[in-house]
Amino acid sequence: MFLDTVLARNPQLVDHAAELHRTGVVQPDTYVMDRDAVAANAELLAAEARRWGLGLWPVVKQVGRNPELIRAVARHLPRFAAIDAPEARVLHAAGVRLGNVGHLVQVPHRAVPEVLAWRPEAVTVFDRANARAVSDAARQLGCVQDVLVRIEGAPGSVHPGQEGGVPLGDLSTFADEVEQLPGVRVAGLTAFPCVRCDPGSGQPYPTATFALLREARAELAARGHTDVKLSAPGVTCAATLPMLAELGATHGEPGHALTGTTPLHAVDGGQPERPAYVYVTEVAHLLADGRPALHGGGFYPRSGVESALIPRTGARLAVQQAPAENIDYYRLLAPGDARPGDTAVLAFRTQVFVTRSSVAVVAGLGTGSPRLIGRHDALGRPLPKDASGKGAGGP
Repeated sequence: MFLDTVLARNPQLVDHAAELHRTGVVQPDTYVMDRDAVAANAELLAAEARRWGLGLWPVVKQVGRNPELIRAVARHLPRFAAIDAPEARVLHAAGVRLGNVGHLVQVPHRAVPEVLAWRPEAVTVFDRANARAVSDAARQLGCVQDVLVRIEGAPGSVHPGQEGGVPLGDLSTFADEVEQLPGVRVAGLTAFPCVRCDPGSGQPYPTATFALLREARAELAARGHTDVKLSAPGVTCAATLPMLAELGATHGEPGHALTGTTPLHAVDGGQPERPAYVYVTEVAHLLADGRPALHGGGFYPRSGVESALIPRTGARLAVQQAPAENIDYYRLLAPGDARPGDTAVLAFRTQVFVTRSSVAVVAGLGTGSPRLIGRHDALGRPLPKDASGKGAGGP
C-alpha cells in the first residue's frame, strides 16, 4: 500500500531496515520506525494547526505506544489523546501530558481516580454513568474535571466494536443532569469518525457523524455553553486541517499522519507528511507450488498490503489475500525470486498495538549515520538484548 511511496521518499529507511534484519539485529515481524521522520511530521502538523487555529491531540496506538516516538512527538505536540486507560498509563510514564482521555474506550470506573490524578485536559464520557464516575472521582481529588460528551455516530458510519455515545435527541436531557454534577464541567463534544477517505479516490470528506456533532454544538450553545471544544478525529492530517477549521472543529487527533500513512497518503505521494515506517520479516519456507511464506504477526487485517520487496534479489512479489479471521502465522506471496531466510520489506497501514510485533526505532537516516535507538514490544515495553548482545538501544 505504501511501498512505492516509502521507496521514493524515504529509501534510507528501507535499506537500513533490511540491513538490521540481515545482520540479526532485529527479528522477523518487526516494524522499523524512523524517529526523525515522525518528529518532522509532528513539527509540520503543529505549524499547520497554528495556522488554522486548531489544537491537536496526537494518538500513538498505531505505532505501538512507543515511548521513543511519544517523546519525539511531544516536542511539537505536547498533549496527547489516550484511546484507553492503558495508553494513558504509557503516556504518563513517558512524561507527557494528557489531552483527551477515553477517546475511543471509556476509562473503567475503578481506573478513573488514577487517570484524573494526572490532570488530563479533558475526559470523554459516553453516558450518564461515566459522567457520574468522573464527577465522583474529581470531587475526591478536590477538582472539577472538563468532560467531552461523545455523540452517538450516524447510522451506518460507526465502526463495529466502537458503538456508544449520547444520541443527539437525548443531549438536552443528558446535559440537564450532567450540568448538575459538582465534579465535572461540560467543556465540549466529540464523535468518531468525523472524517473518512473515499475508498476509490482516497480523498477525505466530512461524515454524517460530523454533521451531528455540529448540531450538538449548536444545542450546547443554545444552553449557554461558550468556548465549546469540538474534537473531530478521523484522518487528521495537514490536508484535512482546513476542512476541520472551516467546519468549526477546535481539535483534531492525528495518528497515521505522524507516520505518513493515512488512506490519502496511499494514493497521493505528494502529501507533506513523510512515510516513517516499514515492516520487516523473513521468508520462512516455500510451498510446493513455489509460493514463499513470510513469517507473520503484524499483518493488520485492514492494512491494504499489496507487495513485498525481497532486497537480496530486488524482486517485488504480490502479497496474497488472507481471511481476517485467521491468525497470521504466515502470509503467502506470489511465486518469485525468493528463498528461505531472505529478508522481506513491506509498507502498509497498521495498528501496531493489536499485533504481536516488535518495534525498532532508528534515527540518523537523513544524515547518513543511522543508529538503533531502542526496541520495544507492540505495547511500548522495552525488549531486552538477545544472547549475542544485538538489539541494544543506544543513546
